Amino acid sequence: MSDLKQLADLIQELEDQTIVCMRCGLCQSVCPVFAETGRESDVARGKLALLDGLAREMLRKPEEAGQRLNKCLLCGSCAASCPSGVNALEIFMKARAILAAYQGLPAAKRLILEKMLAHPRAFDRILEWGARFQSLVSRPVSETLGTSCARVASPLIGNRHFVPLAPQPFHKRYAYLNTEKGASGLKVAFFPGCLLDKFFPHVARDVVDVLTHQGVGIWMPPGQGCCGIPAVSAGDLATFEKLALHNIDLLEEKETDYLVTACATCTATLKEVWPAMLSNLPPEYQERAGALAAKTVDIHQLLVDHVGLAAPSTGGEPRTTVTYHDPCHLKKSLGVHQQPREMIAASRGYQLAEMSGADKCCGMGGSFNLQYYEISCSIGTLKKESIQATGAEVVTTGCPACMLQISDMLSQANLDVAVKHPVELYAETIKPNGRTP
Repeated sequence: MSDLKQLADLIQELEDQTIVCMRCGLCQSVCPVFAETGRESDVARGKLALLDGLAREMLRKPEEAGQRLNKCLLCGSCAASCPSGVNALEIFMKARAILAAYQGLPAAKRLILEKMLAHPRAFDRILEWGARFQSLVSRPVSETLGTSCARVASPLIGNRHFVPLAPQPFHKRYAYLNTEKGASGLKVAFFPGCLLDKFFPHVARDVVDVLTHQGVGIWMPPGQGCCGIPAVSAGDLATFEKLALHNIDLLEEKETDYLVTACATCTATLKEVWPAMLSNLPPEYQERAGALAAKTVDIHQLLVDHVGLAAPSTGGEPRTTVTYHDPCHLKKSLGVHQQPREMIAASRGYQLAEMSGADKCCGMGGSFNLQYYEISCSIGTLKKESIQATGAEVVTTGCPACMLQISDMLSQANLDVAVKHPVELYAETIKPNGRTP
């Protein structure tokens, strides 16, 4: 973003997009942050009004403009409800990139994004060492949820109950896969993503088991990196572009029918953010990103719409009550909401109890949780109460980031409710003795 012409082009794109907003205020009724703060500057309409004069605001009060733009979950609730079709998520990401280019990234973010996240192998090694020594600074608090908390007061961790790094990441057990098509006649590229790889490797293993059972061939090349959403959300387009190109080179297998992920955020990033935010790359790379985006599908969508699920058991075994949380990026950005419920219905021994406001944001929002934990926790508490009201023993969701947030809220409330991915439930169904270790 050092090229001034590129910066000017981005500002012009932003101005062209913001002019569509009619300032009707409908976004107020769906914004989870506005519901907590009641401040106009925290809702999409207020931020878009700011962006009308972003070039002036950058020169006058860049820090204030940045604070207002960063106080957003990027959940997409406003975009999904906008009668004018304003793509607020894309607008806010471009605005953050403009501000980052003008101000520069804070030293801590620059270290994490440019020196760690941008280098997948180094990032993997750092977190593998972190997994080895995390017990020195944390202690377990919930066996059901697998959460921990800080042993001593920490300004970074605070009062959080967090899911620790897995002892062995997924890529250590499955470094490479290239299996043939089976009965489905399909072969997919599998993109696990950072959170499944490093926090929930058992979910990624279940994806492999389920795809194999359903006769789907799997292409999973080694060395995959982050999808880039933390970088682009922070305004670091250089790191975002580097990671996107790294993954495109790896995943661009011509003989695969789909590119599948089990992470709602990764799916939305590959499918929507890559094409939108790689517009300054040469046309060749834009076409390659667009081709991969077009074949990207969520795991539930793949299995329900393109493969087909096994018929559910009709036995008389006891049934566990489960509820489902709709990840914002899955339902609001991609329109995938019925398919996870069909997967739950096809899972032996479970019955679904819908929670109130199943599609309301859980309050995670990636780095938002770090910067505005108090607001994030307030929003998450509402989700926790909705889960609790169902009486469910298990809550499922198709986003590992939501799994982290919901685990924190349930653990702090001492609720004995397990947090799982719908793929886990279905994997138990296809395995004769339930989950494999």
